Amino acid sequence: MLTRFRNRVDAGQQLAGRLAAYAGRPDVLVLALPRGGVPVAFEVARTLDAPLDVFVVRKLGVPGREQLAMGAIASGGIRVLNDDVVGALKIPDRIIEAVTSRELQELRLREGSYRGNRPPLEIDDRTVILVDDGMATGSTMKAAIEALRRITPARIVVAVPTATPSACAEIGLAADECVCCVKPDPFYAVGIWYDDFSQTTDKEVRDLLERTDFQMTPAHRS
Repeated sequence: MLTRFRNRVDAGQQLAGRLAAYAGRPDVLVLALPRGGVPVAFEVARTLDAPLDVFVVRKLGVPGREQLAMGAIASGGIRVLNDDVVGALKIPDRIIEAVTSRELQELRLREGSYRGNRPPLEIDDRTVILVDDGMATGSTMKAAIEALRRITPARIVVAVPTATPSACAEIGLAADECVCCVKPDPFYAVGIWYDDFSQTTDKEVRDLLERTDFQMTPAHRS
């Protein structure tokens, strides 16, 4: 029987164990998808002795059914649509554009809130471990991967505590590697697999990021 994670800290610690091969490497950095991915990624970065930053992605929720993703947008002007959802629900272009515009404003606000005036970490030619607290459809992660590809990292490793088998398979093709602790089937929802899945706040995100210096140490620059 599959066990659940106590909370995101526990999930991050268990996930870090699956990523031991990347520990202490100067080319590795960890990017978290806020908000829920940040507590998980913090534990991964701490265990691997890697720098931590955020990579902001916003889900495009179906109006009236916002938990259902019809796509996602990410930093860098990338948009990925879930064609199956859009087609099945016959969502018109005007609705997609309206939701995209609203979420783009929110994405820009969150980037400023989380990072402030501090520049993002350098990604070119580095191994990026992209972390979230789970994947259901994988649309948010796919948007993040496509955006990161524009910045030319050497390698993209997606790491999540739990995900659907289908999302892992799809993301495994988009990324260079997909690491997942548990892949329940049936899956139901990410939160089902946590004892405590309370919402991560903006303040918690900022506090965790402030515990890192947003700068690569000399060891990480080599």
